[in-house]
Amino acid sequence: MDTYKPFTALPLFLAALVGSVIVWSGINPAFFEVWVAEIIPVALVYLGLVVTHRRFTFSNTAYVMMSMWLLMHSVGAHYTFANVPFEWFNDLVGSDRNHFDRIAHYSIGFYAFPIAEYMVRKNHAKPVVASLFALFSIMSIAAAYEIIEWWYAVLAGGDAGIEFLGSQGDIWDAQKDMLADTLGAITSLVIFGIIKPYSRPHAAQSRTA
Repeated sequence: MDTYKPFTALPLFLAALVGSVIVWSGINPAFFEVWVAEIIPVALVYLGLVVTHRRFTFSNTAYVMMSMWLLMHSVGAHYTFANVPFEWFNDLVGSDRNHFDRIAHYSIGFYAFPIAEYMVRKNHAKPVVASLFALFSIMSIAAAYEIIEWWYAVLAGGDAGIEFLGSQGDIWDAQKDMLADTLGAITSLVIFGIIKPYSRPHAAQSRTA
């Protein structure tokens, strides 16, 4: 039995924060049709985590990591990723390009942590195999999402298609986005290997309905 209490303080706070940002992002977005396309995956992941919280409670670290992408993607959906106010970082790295989308893609890789945690705590795999599975899962999702972006950009066309694609004139944008996803996954799996959330008393086998 998992000793986690459903909706403990940190997950509840994160759920409220992410929910609030999702609502805010839908208020006068830059391109409504782009916002709809961008917010759908956010809403699906968010609702999935809320609905399944009692069935399987992730570690606090996993919830923090998953919230980063939910928050960043909601912000990107509001402004469009190429137009998020992010000048301080762009100036810091000495680039005219808006790198908010790169950071957001990097945060997608953080989902490797909860994937690996789930696999180990459910006894589906040992930590090393679970980590490899999580890494390859993120890489596959990253490639699939780039195909979806291309498909939507072609169908939508015009400014909406360009804003959703967010390449900002970079012909290697898709490859760089996938690299950012992969680096984020590797980072999160290094953290996973260090803190070993599956080895703690509160990370015992989750309840099953």
